[in-house]
Amino acid sequence: MNDDAANLIWLLGALVIVASALAARRIPFARAWKMALLWLAIFGALFLLFAFRDDFGSVGQRLRLAIDPEAGMVAGETLRIPMSDDGHFWVRGTVNGMEGRFLVDSGATTVVLSNELARDAGIEPSGFPIAIRTANGMVSADRIRIAQLSVGPIARDDIAAVTAPEFGEVNVIGMNFLSTLSGWAVEGRTLVLKP
Repeated sequence: MNDDAANLIWLLGALVIVASALAARRIPFARAWKMALLWLAIFGALFLLFAFRDDFGSVGQRLRLAIDPEAGMVAGETLRIPMSDDGHFWVRGTVNGMEGRFLVDSGATTVVLSNELARDAGIEPSGFPIAIRTANGMVSADRIRIAQLSVGPIARDDIAAVTAPEFGEVNVIGMNFLSTLSGWAVEGRTLVLKP
């Protein structure tokens, strides 16, 4: 039996229940008609709620995403990050349990932490700085290791990163994190990360 036939049987059953209840009470026709319409509306609303139950969940996620876009939208283990007004993909993540705001940048070779987030997460620099070419020129950065970096439902352990005062307050998810994923892509104005 297909879904259309099952839905029709369900609707006819609801109508029979309503009609038999009204006939048993011997209610005048005009009043019975109003009550029947009311019951039909109730059953119709319940049917719509049941039929679109998955869609209502996604509507709730979309509303939450509109309020807090940097939280991203989780579907299973996949994280969907909307493009912000500045044309970049920003997402909240945690470094060793400390929350930070990250720019997802496929042009960055490695993860970058601000000095403040690195300090708050209890990460000490290695003491062996390296020279890094950035869009703003050469920067001397300290190498660090992140015990755990999490973005939405995706967590990775022992991630290499760098930090330097020149980065200011910017934290970056770079290719060394993105390359651990099974896939990532831009779909329209949404970045999709798959663990």
